[in-house]
Amino acid sequence: MNLNEYDIIVVGGGHAGAEAAAAAANMGSKVLLVTMNLQTIAQMSCNPAMGGIAKGQIVREIDALGGMSGIITDKTMIQFKMLNLSKGPAMWSPRAQSDRMRFAEEWRLELEAIPNIDFFQDMVKGLLIENNKAVGVITGMGMKIRSKAVILTNGTFLNGLIHIGEKQFGGGRMGEKSATGITEQLVEVGFESGRMKTGTPPRVDGRSIDFSKMEEQKGDENPTGFSYTKTPKLKNQRSCWITYTNPKVHDLLREGFDRSPMFNGAIQSTGPRYCPSIEDKINRFAERERHQIFAEPEGWRTIEYYINGFSTSLPDEVQIKALRAVPGFENAKMFRPGYAIEYDYFPPTQLKHTLETKLIENLYFAGQINGTTGYEEAASQGLMAGMNAHLKLSEKEPFILKRNEAYIGVLIDDLITKGTEEPYRMFTSRAEYRILLRQDNADERLTPISNKLGLASDDRMKRVDEKYAKAKSFVRYFETESILPNEINDAIQAGNGSPITQSVKMVSVITRPEIFMKDLLKINRVKDFIKDNELDEEEVEQAEIQMKYRGYIQKEKDNADKLKRLENLKIPKDFDYSRLKSISTEARQKFEKLRPETIAHASRISGVSPSDISILLVYMGR
Repeated sequence: MNLNEYDIIVVGGGHAGAEAAAAAANMGSKVLLVTMNLQTIAQMSCNPAMGGIAKGQIVREIDALGGMSGIITDKTMIQFKMLNLSKGPAMWSPRAQSDRMRFAEEWRLELEAIPNIDFFQDMVKGLLIENNKAVGVITGMGMKIRSKAVILTNGTFLNGLIHIGEKQFGGGRMGEKSATGITEQLVEVGFESGRMKTGTPPRVDGRSIDFSKMEEQKGDENPTGFSYTKTPKLKNQRSCWITYTNPKVHDLLREGFDRSPMFNGAIQSTGPRYCPSIEDKINRFAERERHQIFAEPEGWRTIEYYINGFSTSLPDEVQIKALRAVPGFENAKMFRPGYAIEYDYFPPTQLKHTLETKLIENLYFAGQINGTTGYEEAASQGLMAGMNAHLKLSEKEPFILKRNEAYIGVLIDDLITKGTEEPYRMFTSRAEYRILLRQDNADERLTPISNKLGLASDDRMKRVDEKYAKAKSFVRYFETESILPNEINDAIQAGNGSPITQSVKMVSVITRPEIFMKDLLKINRVKDFIKDNELDEEEVEQAEIQMKYRGYIQKEKDNADKLKRLENLKIPKDFDYSRLKSISTEARQKFEKLRPETIAHASRISGVSPSDISILLVYMGR
């Protein structure tokens, strides 16, 4: 390694660290990536998947900004699904099953191909701080490496403690030691720290699973992908499988509750609300006789399966006994048991919107160290921290995304302004402007900004310009071209709509709820326009969304303006939140606990969605 001073040192090689190092280096900074194990860069520590509800939008935003997660997912995925297609485009969310080993390998190779990145394998046990400024790191071997900025992306490794039943041992991940020293140093200089918990399910030998007793879950017939670049299309896919627990499984799990760290007091920290352990599910939802269990393949060639829905920290003998009572797992052979892990985090209210800490200049936090959960949330923070560290060292303006510009903007604003007392994950409901923040238009929203900052390439920018120019030309065609009743009435009546009686503009037809682009693509002149102008599927889809949802987009803007005018409305001190039957349980619990004084205060509470506020306003009006 080179002991000369670096511009930026990134501590940790997970999803946040990988994106941070790549972004800063691609923008021109000299970067050192220090990680405890170079063989586990961008390791998928939990489920072998990227994307999902709201998370898929984040991956597309990372890609639009010039990050790598989308490209690497596309290159290594084994199944792709676009979720929520039965709903409007604001809810469409891409999700991919990944080849775990190939994903980490591809990230490693991509990082090694960036000339501005050096690598070093060691634990970082402390920071070099001079005049309240981060100027380097101290490694476990005692080496002092200097830099102008440091980005901490430690994941679950800070004083990590693994729990399996009554067994406890230090570790940041199964088989890997925890990191010590950093928390203690930062607390000493004035930072507030806390503890959080996450967990993971058992891994099982696929040869021991009876898939005939499960339901097959296939990928999309015509899979797309995450990246706006021309990554290879997925031609073959591997299926996932679904089965269910039953009362016998639940009874077997309950036998170990007295030795569960979740219930015997061994775990004091808060786990993810929306990804509970199996023991937590059967305890909290005792009335349910079954819960979904997914068997997800870990890659193209491996026999290992991830048992999604069976996250647990119960004793290993209880885990295998209960799992074998689940249909399809009667003869299951466990590769390794599930476990819970506690780790240190730093409440993110101690950060600026650039993810730089308020206490120590040029020190940035990204990922689970900020109290988030999920690869996608971590990767987006790493990207933003890497970009902002480079921009600050270059004496340029910071890059801060607003809530109406990106899910990433919502994520960071939530963390900085609201903080979090439980592992934070993104949902579409957290975004006030989700019709504007769709997965299909992230390139239009973000690539121009990133291109000006020097991260998204000119080639990416050219591709965005061409895509939206073609989509707009198709919209103009619909606005000027007329359609006759005999060309479309069969499709209208098939959708139980009222037939047209005279020639009308095509745009007025596509906005009907029963009509979709596929209906109009049966008309030869529409097909000819697409062919003559060389429009691809993505450009046609973009034109359809722009036309079909114009009214919804305008309505959302109007609602946002209305909410802004009402945000200072005071809430009566004795307001009875139990009357709000339509809001989420999380919102009701937090309203009752925190007793917000105003609508503005209520809207800033973590986990409270815009729809919760709207319902509160309705009841206050009554």
